[in-house]
Amino acid sequence: MKNITAYHSNGAEALFVKKSIEQLAPYASDVTEVTISINEQMTYQEIDGFGASFTDSSAYLMNQVLEPEQREQAMKMLFDPVQGIGLSVMRNPMGASDYARDFYSYNDLPEGETDEALSQFTIAHDEQDIVPLVKEALSLNEEIKLMASPWSPPAWMKTSGSMIGGELKKEYYSTYATYFVKYIQAYAEHGLPMYAITPQNEALYSPGHYPGMIMLPEVQSEFIKHHLKPAFVEHGISTKILCYDHNWDEPNYPLHVLETADDAVDGVAWHWYGGSPSTQSDVFHKFPLKEVHFTEGSGGEWIPVFEPAFSNVMRTGIEIIRNYSKSLVLWNMALDENNGPTVPGFGNSTCRGIVQVNQQTKELTYTLDYYALAHFSKCIRPNAVRLDTQSTNEQVRSVSVRNKDNSIALVLFNDSELNCNASIALPGAESIVIAVEAKSAITIHLKR
Repeated sequence: MKNITAYHSNGAEALFVKKSIEQLAPYASDVTEVTISINEQMTYQEIDGFGASFTDSSAYLMNQVLEPEQREQAMKMLFDPVQGIGLSVMRNPMGASDYARDFYSYNDLPEGETDEALSQFTIAHDEQDIVPLVKEALSLNEEIKLMASPWSPPAWMKTSGSMIGGELKKEYYSTYATYFVKYIQAYAEHGLPMYAITPQNEALYSPGHYPGMIMLPEVQSEFIKHHLKPAFVEHGISTKILCYDHNWDEPNYPLHVLETADDAVDGVAWHWYGGSPSTQSDVFHKFPLKEVHFTEGSGGEWIPVFEPAFSNVMRTGIEIIRNYSKSLVLWNMALDENNGPTVPGFGNSTCRGIVQVNQQTKELTYTLDYYALAHFSKCIRPNAVRLDTQSTNEQVRSVSVRNKDNSIALVLFNDSELNCNASIALPGAESIVIAVEAKSAITIHLKR
């Protein structure tokens, strides 16, 4: 079966290893056989892709700590569709997040000063590390889509007078809308078109030790409808506006914004730190013309053992795509041996990057998140269409797509503790039966 390629992961022993179908020969012993069926006539959302974020910390590590040849190789492994895994979505912070070396926005002023004309707006900070890396990524993969989200406006726009805490002052709603316009225009001047933005990262959480801001649904709706969208229209900006950008456990927030801001909103962005991915479908079914995006989920030391951590990304990733998401974006592209750098005063970090860059030794390590993303990104390419996929055992999770080159990609994850055989009827090909070990992942790519 020369037209079928498989990639196999079995815990820490084997990660995203390319195999032939013959090398996945079914078990001869008495194991359960699961049937996977793909209905090519029933289609769902179009896929934008998979990726992570060039936070300030990630960009610094890759652009300044790695040697040039290391960086070039890492960028290929991340973004090149042939030599690497072809990541195709980036969602970067607009200014400092928790993973930045210091607090910064694009219009920082001494305490007590304001700049309503935004005459001092500059993305000079991003031009040092983030912009060069994003440009390099696009040179490796021209299909990359860029997203951006602020953790906080400039301190002078907020009730707290700080990038920590507070809310956006009402008198600065229009000024802040112009701030977005200037950011998008500044990136466009570098040849970097912005595909989508969200008005606020995690709008219901106000951290006490890193940039953040409460933006209640009523405020977000007003800001989008009466300030942000009109500013985009005025300046001929087609960048999509995604609301919410927070966890699955508060669906009433995006529902309110979708109901009240309506045509000014293009879709909803979700995170995985609370609730269930099925919430994406619940909201989508009420607003089926709005896009669904998954914009942040981090792995970390709270799931320290390898198998549970890898399994979490695989099972959740499959369910995210099955619940109408066009994208799957994890968090930091790179972190160091101490899960940093983080903003001053942050404390102990437990997050895991897609790659690890050791600041002391300059050693580069690809983490389990890299290999989990590979199972999706390598063979599910931009503009793929999700197909109806059913399994006779819900513990064997599956999602399939038809790519724009007419190839079929199928991602399987055996979420049970038992080995099984999977019988798969691939569209336009003969059926295959393969072994699927407990807690293993397999991606199958059929070229037609």
